[in-house]
Formats: sequence, C-alpha cells, structure tokens
Amino acid sequence: MARKIALYSKGLTGKTTAGLLRLIDVLHRRGATIYLNIMDPDGNHFGNDPRVNLFSDLSGLPDDIYLIMSVGGDGTFLETAMRVRSAGIPVAGINTGRLGFLANIPDDDMESSMELLCSGRFEVISRSMLEVVSPVDLFGAGNALALNEVTIQKADQSMITITVRVNDIFLNTYQADGLIISSATGSTAYNLSVGGPILSPTDDSIIIAPMSPHNLTVRPIIVTGGSTITLETAGRIPECLLTCDSRAVRIPSGTTAVVRQAASRLKTVTPAGNDFFSTLRNKLMWGADPRN
Repeated sequence: MARKIALYSKGLTGKTTAGLLRLIDVLHRRGATIYLNIMDPDGNHFGNDPRVNLFSDLSGLPDDIYLIMSVGGDGTFLETAMRVRSAGIPVAGINTGRLGFLANIPDDDMESSMELLCSGRFEVISRSMLEVVSPVDLFGAGNALALNEVTIQKADQSMITITVRVNDIFLNTYQADGLIISSATGSTAYNLSVGGPILSPTDDSIIIAPMSPHNLTVRPIIVTGGSTITLETAGRIPECLLTCDSRAVRIPSGTTAVVRQAASRLKTVTPAGNDFFSTLRNKLMWGADPRN
C-alpha cells in the first residue's frame, strides 16, 4: 500500500542533507507520497525535486498522512513535536545528529527501518507532556508545552531560591542554580545530566531535580503525573530564566509559576525490535568495557 509521509527538517548541514536525500530515495522507491517541510526558510534546496511536495504547515497536508518523520537530532524532533502536537499523527525520528534518544532511528539503519515502518511493524508510544499554566501565555498562545522539561534557572552568576509546592503541599525550598521539572521523555535529557533518574517513556510520572543545589542532602524526587507543581522564585537577582524545552523567557524574581501535565499527548513510533532499553544500552554504552 502506498503511504503518505510528511518529513520535517531544519538547518540543513551536510550530514542532515545527505540523510534527507537518502530517506527521500528510500521512500520514493517504496511508492510513498512525500511531503517536505524545511523549518529554516533559507535552507530549502528541494523546491525543484519532483519527488517531494513542499508544505508550510499542517493545514497543507492531506487528512490521511500515515507518519511524520523528523530528520535531524533531538532538537529537530522537539521542534517537530511542537508543530504537530495536536494532529494525533505518530512521529518518528531519523537521527543525523549526535546522541539521539528521541530521534532514535540511526541514519545508517534507514533502509531496514523504513521497511518496518512502511509495513506497519512498529510500536506507538504515547508520551506525556508538561504545560506551564501560569503565568498565562508566557510563551505565546499554545506554546507553553514541553515534551522534555520545564526549568527555572539563574540568569546570571548568583544562585536563586525556589520554593516548591506539590498539590499545595510544601515540598522544599531549594537554593540552587535552578530546578528541572521533567517528563519521562525528558528523563534522558537535561535531567540525566544532573543525576536524575531515568524513566520509561510510557511512565506518567514527573521528576523534580535540582541543578547544583547548595545542600548536598537535596536529591531528585518523583511525583505522580497528576500533580500540580507550584514554583515561587526569590533571590538577590532581579530576574531568572523560565524555559520550556528550547524556549526561554526572563521572569522577575518573585514570580510564581505553575506546571502540570498537559491534557494532550504526543504519539511517537519506533520500529519493531528498537525498544527503549536497547536504546539506553547503545546510547549510554551500558556494559561496554573501556579496556577493549
């Protein structure tokens, strides 16, 4: 059966362009109808390629799109996810970047992976997302969703103070460089770098992890996915940063932010046999012996 598949990419580096061309070749040979969106308007060199149909937003796609594929690294995947989050179309990630937990289909495994995806042999993973519900419209209407994490962090050299309540119950007052509120998907992102726990991507829990806390007894904590997390900032600095994945805004010290799990979820796909635990072993090199 011929499939209709949408591709998203950006910042066409040599490696990403080569990967995108290979993907188009593979899909074209399989009879797929290919729709292409280059997020960087100055990087689109595919306007004269008869194999692709260019589109600028979801309204330009037919209703029966089979899959959306992000071509790049995890940053490209996050941008793709935010663009298609309300469509309900599963998203796959082709990794032409570096680590690639979200874009988990290796560039050099494209042929076999496309065989599995186009024939329906894949697993759909429904991932929870986070939402900054207050301050309202801080990132613009509809842009306060995060697939990975929401953070509050210092805007200059001085650490900040963050008082946290979970469901209106006092948790702790943190003196730190910042605080990471992470979804299960984001557990292998910023959260991992500060020593937070790794969660399976289907887990609905939320991780609260401090960044360089000023107290060695402070550790990350996991709360249930239905929790409402209130963060009140303070400190000697006039501003701090509030981030929502790759988007960041400055907020006045003393601002109270409220974060909770979003009502919408993102569907992602992984080819059969490419499970989360094998991705962990491969990406983090678990079991690798440096003596070999």
